[in-house]
Amino acid sequence: MITYSSDTDFTPFDKGAYASSTTYISGTAAVRAAEIVAVKIKKRAAALLGLAEYEMIRLADKQAHAPDGRSVTLTEIALDSLHRNNQEQIMGVASYVSPSSPPPFAAQFAEVTVDAETGAVTVDKLVMAVDSGMIINPQTASGQIEGGMTQALGYAVCEEMRYDEQGNARERDFRDYHIFQADEMPALEVIFVETFEPTHPFGVKAVAEIPMDGVAPAVGNAVRDALGVDVDVNPVTPERVWQALKVKREN
Repeated sequence: MITYSSDTDFTPFDKGAYASSTTYISGTAAVRAAEIVAVKIKKRAAALLGLAEYEMIRLADKQAHAPDGRSVTLTEIALDSLHRNNQEQIMGVASYVSPSSPPPFAAQFAEVTVDAETGAVTVDKLVMAVDSGMIINPQTASGQIEGGMTQALGYAVCEEMRYDEQGNARERDFRDYHIFQADEMPALEVIFVETFEPTHPFGVKAVAEIPMDGVAPAVGNAVRDALGVDVDVNPVTPERVWQALKVKREN
């Protein structure tokens, strides 16, 4: 037996399950495949229960229920399909291409502490309210948003690639290119504002990239609220805040 990991000669093209497409696009394909599997299970159940029609079979609680109250478990259906009558592997294959791309919406809030003498900015808390449709898995969705806010926080206050006059990178390791450690992170809060998106069978929308969008503007606005100066270049480093304060004092 030869097992192929993958080969473009017989593996169909797939754009990939990544970014904001996983739940919305791949999830819809999974729903369609599940519907195919459900029909096959109902047909098996109808045969086991001696019914001529399978459409009235109801699947619930790991069982197939007949209208007359009788039922057969999914375990029995699996054993029958694999080892007994008309052997088959119950499975479904489906794909999905969406004509729509409904956007998520979000509001980002930042609470910061700024040292007016040195320009040092400390982000104390980030709050993000997100409308990404119905939330299928709250734990992974909130983790996605928290991870995105963490990444965006580096862009907002500390991560920057600079080059010298010869074009050499000045930040060559994580000593100079600072990424937030766990003990440096601010408090994070995620608020889901659920709406039903009609283009998806479960009403979901994307949630992957939108956490990246609002952190830097929110931090910049919080600094302006605290000191009355605009720092319109990211990241908001102490030097840039100090320079903005200096210009304000001189004017």
